Amino acid sequence: MQGRKNYTEKLFLSFQLSDRIPKENLYRRLRETLDLSFLYKDTKELYGKTGNPSIDPVVFFKLLITGYLENITSDRKLVEHCCMRMDVLYFLGYDLDEELPWHSTISRTRQLYPESLFVTLFNKVFTLCVDSGMVSGHTQAVDSAPIKANASMESVVPKMPATPMEDHLKKVSEENRETTEKRRGGVSPVRVSAPAHELKRMEKHHQNLRDSPVQLVGASHKKARLLSNKTHYNPHDPDARISVKPGKARKLNYHCSMAVDTAEGVISNIQADFADGRDSQYLKDISLKVLDRLRKNELIMTDILADAGYSNGSNYDFLEQRKITGWIPVFGKYKPKIDGFPYNREKDEYNCPMNRPIPFKGFRTNRDGSVLKCYWAAPKDCKACPMKSQCVPNTKCKKITRTIYDEQYLRAYARQHSERGKRMKNLRQSTVEPVFGSLTQFYGPRRIGVLGKAGAHKVILMAAIAFNLKKYLKKGGRKPSISILRAIMDVLQGHLSAFYRQIQPRPVLIKTR
Repeated sequence: MQGRKNYTEKLFLSFQLSDRIPKENLYRRLRETLDLSFLYKDTKELYGKTGNPSIDPVVFFKLLITGYLENITSDRKLVEHCCMRMDVLYFLGYDLDEELPWHSTISRTRQLYPESLFVTLFNKVFTLCVDSGMVSGHTQAVDSAPIKANASMESVVPKMPATPMEDHLKKVSEENRETTEKRRGGVSPVRVSAPAHELKRMEKHHQNLRDSPVQLVGASHKKARLLSNKTHYNPHDPDARISVKPGKARKLNYHCSMAVDTAEGVISNIQADFADGRDSQYLKDISLKVLDRLRKNELIMTDILADAGYSNGSNYDFLEQRKITGWIPVFGKYKPKIDGFPYNREKDEYNCPMNRPIPFKGFRTNRDGSVLKCYWAAPKDCKACPMKSQCVPNTKCKKITRTIYDEQYLRAYARQHSERGKRMKNLRQSTVEPVFGSLTQFYGPRRIGVLGKAGAHKVILMAAIAFNLKKYLKKGGRKPSISILRAIMDVLQGHLSAFYRQIQPRPVLIKTR
């Protein structure tokens, strides 16, 4: 006989939400594992003693974690989604007949809480991963990528030239006397100034590009503009910076840097910075934060893996001073030696093909702060040299500039071309790049939906927290995997090889008559 289900909505007199959630459910296990009671103490000073009760801090962070686990970046859609999920309601501590907080409350609370509170929660989750044996600590892989900001290139405006204080105060007083009818009910935009000489120099560069006989691609388009962070900004989000990736259009982005432990792919540090900076200038800050976090968990970092974007002499020196081996490929423009000009380390000078000395003359500092060593040959030697037309046809003498970190570059270059260096390169590619791809595609931060660098930092921190929590629930509590043991053996093998090279006896020269 054919069956037919007749449904009539009724009031449940006895119903427990916990009975309907399977024991292996992600959010049930997360509720039993994650203890967020410390948030009450850390957020107590942010609220007054009178007024209406705020959203529960624990509920707020659980809502955010749910959003990034479900890849939902909109607060409005997040509340709608949570209302229809019994397991999420159980995780939040809400019953079926209770209303969730308004989406605007989530946005205001995110702005209220400082970045340090989000960092504290990240540290708590990282400690859970350490206690479960998922973090080895000794080898960290670093990478970065631009993340789209909540701002449009169509809204960028030119920066105003910086004026003296007297002129600025006079201009402000004149604007205050003007009528406010034009901006009734609105907010005055943010004004960003720039040095006059910087704007003048960029305008001259733009004029040279316009006058060039070879036109740039797309220059004939009616909306084409020459945009730069030195001359333009977005008043909606002044912290967003113009950046470009090869083969893609310019966009307003934030710079996301991340460090990943190579044992199980646990994120050990993540941060948001301005997108107009280079990767190399953020390595020191990342390393110090990772070292501090590992030290608090009684772990030591011995190796760091990164791509050529982090290649910098000061970075190599920084890592060597802290006894950390940097497996960072040397940038392509660096040459370990100059063909035809051998270097004499004892005299600190070069020799030209005609066996004339090119001694060290002094130091020079570039605009970016990098220091170079300058070597100059004697003008009289070059003037009488028969190879001058081939060697230095347009100058009086031969000049050679080298970085002050030349020895650090040479050691990094040797590590890069060693067998272990090739293995470390493969280890970095198989560790941090898949984590970065998964984080941006499945945990929300493909686009930053809030304004300001502080808000962007909170967003990617919560995404990393959700990523580590899911990895912890999947692998936490188990015995250390074979990948950790292999990584430990690899590090020990490297240290033993260096030790044997140091204690290896040198050949003794015996004088014979």
